[in-house]
Amino acid sequence: MAKRSSLSIRIVEGKNLPAKDITGSSDPYCIVKVDNEPIIRTATVWKTLCPFWGEEYEVHLPPTFHSVAFYVMDEDALSRDDVIGKVCLTRDTLAAHPKGFSGWAHLTEVDPDEEVQGEIHLRLEVVPGTRACRLRCSVLEARDLAPKDRNGASDPFVRVRYNGRTQETSIVKKSCYPRWNETFEFELEEGAAEALCVEAWDWDLVSRNDFLGKVVVNVQRLWAAQREEGWFRLQPDQSKSRREEGHLGSLQLEVRLRDETVLPSGCYQPLVQLLCREVKLGNQGPGQLISLIEETTSTECRQEVATTLLKLFLGQGLAKDFLDLLFQLELSRTCEANTLFRSNSLASKSMESFLKVAGMRYLHGVLGPIIDRVFEEKKYVELDPSKVEVKDVGCSGLHRPQTEAEVLEQSAQTLRAHLGALLSALSRSVRACPAVVRATFRQLFRRVRERFPSAQDENVPFIAVTSFLCLRFVSPAILAPKLFHLRERHADARTSRTLLLLAKAVQNVGNMDTPASRAKETWMEPLQPMVRQGVAQLKDFITKLVDIQEKDELDLQRALSLQAPPVKEGPLFIHRTKGKGPLTSSSFKKLHFSLTTEALSFAKTPSSKKSTLIKLANIRAAEKVEEKSFGSSHVMQAIYTDDSGRLQTAYLQCKCVNELNQWLSALRKVCINNTGLLGSYHPGIFRGDKWSCCHQRDKTDLGCNKTRSWVTLQEWNDPLDHDLEAQLIYRHLLGVEAALREKHRQLSMGPEAGRGPTGPGEGRCYPPQSPFGHCGWGLPPWGGPLFSDPASASSPWGPTGRAVPGSRGPPGGPQVQPSWLAALGAEPHPGAADVRCPTGCAAPCQVLGDPRVLSLFCLTPSYWGAGPRSLLGWGSQGSGGSRVQG
Repeated sequence: MAKRSSLSIRIVEGKNLPAKDITGSSDPYCIVKVDNEPIIRTATVWKTLCPFWGEEYEVHLPPTFHSVAFYVMDEDALSRDDVIGKVCLTRDTLAAHPKGFSGWAHLTEVDPDEEVQGEIHLRLEVVPGTRACRLRCSVLEARDLAPKDRNGASDPFVRVRYNGRTQETSIVKKSCYPRWNETFEFELEEGAAEALCVEAWDWDLVSRNDFLGKVVVNVQRLWAAQREEGWFRLQPDQSKSRREEGHLGSLQLEVRLRDETVLPSGCYQPLVQLLCREVKLGNQGPGQLISLIEETTSTECRQEVATTLLKLFLGQGLAKDFLDLLFQLELSRTCEANTLFRSNSLASKSMESFLKVAGMRYLHGVLGPIIDRVFEEKKYVELDPSKVEVKDVGCSGLHRPQTEAEVLEQSAQTLRAHLGALLSALSRSVRACPAVVRATFRQLFRRVRERFPSAQDENVPFIAVTSFLCLRFVSPAILAPKLFHLRERHADARTSRTLLLLAKAVQNVGNMDTPASRAKETWMEPLQPMVRQGVAQLKDFITKLVDIQEKDELDLQRALSLQAPPVKEGPLFIHRTKGKGPLTSSSFKKLHFSLTTEALSFAKTPSSKKSTLIKLANIRAAEKVEEKSFGSSHVMQAIYTDDSGRLQTAYLQCKCVNELNQWLSALRKVCINNTGLLGSYHPGIFRGDKWSCCHQRDKTDLGCNKTRSWVTLQEWNDPLDHDLEAQLIYRHLLGVEAALREKHRQLSMGPEAGRGPTGPGEGRCYPPQSPFGHCGWGLPPWGGPLFSDPASASSPWGPTGRAVPGSRGPPGGPQVQPSWLAALGAEPHPGAADVRCPTGCAAPCQVLGDPRVLSLFCLTPSYWGAGPRSLLGWGSQGSGGSRVQG
């Protein structure tokens, strides 16, 4: 069982920001910090006081994090960036908003006395004395203190205050990980209410000392405990009065915290098997479970549910079958071909997620060069005569301004060139398209053609494919290349207009150049010859795309899998320390790195032969390096073992904080299951005869800071996590349980839907082959009550639903693991009797061989009206008595 936390972050926009530049404007961007650790940097929006970012991130964190802060900065080219203000959300604040925090938040001033971080290691004791007891405070060490000096470090010392007396430690120069090991004693008066205050300070020779944080200890509690030792989190000084909020502007945010307790894989097997069987049966089975999920899913969470289901079935090898079932359900509800797949249904959202998960690398190969060309050219492009501004075009020839007609003609030529290059790249990419994507489009094409077979609807199957490929995949990527990881920054106003016009042209091609699309914007007419030519190219491409047989699908899938595409690749600067000499930025060498599921390798250029640097199984940690070590805050270290088993370190420098965190996330994800991962590390370097971070002279010292292996950014190519996806589906089903029961009753009981069963034996069951004819013993909803006695009148069934003794189950049946009972807070059953299902269904319900019995559940229609509510469990399936063990 594992506890996992994740933050869904959307930084929308800012308004009424103060001007920081002499031009009366600012160049704002946002830095996101979790517990003072920078993890995200948005793009800079130039020359505005009301920036729009619209950037979304998913961050996986340890459950012990404390706060997330959003800093709005003003970028300066010649000096240090200015801090405009910040918004800080504590973990408790986010936990108080289960559906997420959403809205405008006022920016507050950044007070240096509140910018604290790190922990301090203290040992506190009450020591008996001859006259009176004494309070002994041992200041041992600190870690991850805030760097206050320009060199990226601090000169920390500790001040201990109690009952009017103050004592100080020595000063440790140039370290954020100091070790003191100094002890102080104070006379302790019994019953004294005075608190012990331990403050950390950064010593400065000229200016005043900088506050690093404090710990306040309750002496009364310490008196009762007599001794206390541990790491204490440093707290800010909040005694200062704050200025009125609102004068620094506001930031619109959407932040949602999600805590999940993921159980062992076996716990989710019955649910996963139930979903998989429904998909495998398709229209041959009852076909109700997936439709029930769709009908009970709200618009707000449909995208999340679709993505989770898609990843779950992708991990089971059933993504194509799942989408095919959704296509059939959507087609059965559609009467008009023009509205096919135009709504935000579960089918549309699932297919959209599928293309992002399975086809993103393909999209980069097709669209990347065209997007790069648009960004590099920075041409002024405009087709709408009402928006043409000749002054923005400049001059041509001998200082003669271009006319409006020349601007329009030149713009049309530019767009025709971009559209032609895109369509040509698409036409050549049939073999490069992933086999599972091609097979899914083949199923979609066939289903639509079967549903609309008439000659007048001959274009409908092609439009069905382009509604996903062009309208929901290629066009959004053209409009927002940063969100699809095609570019690192948002486009400027001129480039954005070019991308918008190109996306409109792609949509017209995807709509098969219908008269309706031409009538909307008549000024797109100059592109019509190219659009008509593109329609023919696109239809030819789709015909080849969907022409894939099962044997070809397997062969192509095998060929693509042998290529083992890299998890991440790109240029980095490397320095492998030898332990001698100065380490500076000039010591780094630029190479092209590639991370696969087997190794981290490098080459001089992307096309050069690669050399293995580190085998993946040998990596023990991937962490940041403190700024003072190399004069840069964008350096990371990969700690690994060499062939002789000794620890080695490779230092890699990135160009920005986003690239740094992306590489760290990629390394941590692929190494998360490695044996021998380190729990601590040195954030500095071993220079000369000591570590630069904590000044320890033992090179083999374990480390002075905790590793952060669980802090990662979610990416489109993340490895699938089957247990987490199953837990998310389970949690969603519990949230819509009431609606799910009602919908199921309406679908399965017809006219009798309004009357639920009132006692044992009422209601009707599915035939044995139905996925709902499943009874057994199992887990109740997570966090729900456990049954202390199946026959107890206090159970959720009430007196009318008491279990009835029946025949004993087969010996040696599946056992409930005691660790799961403990995780759920369950007490061992004092002596359970075997029971049969109180609903009177045909499926025999047998007790587990272990007397520590969890609750009985039944997934017959009568289950929805009475009985314990659970979707996880074990038991007999149908009337055959075959057991499903979790």
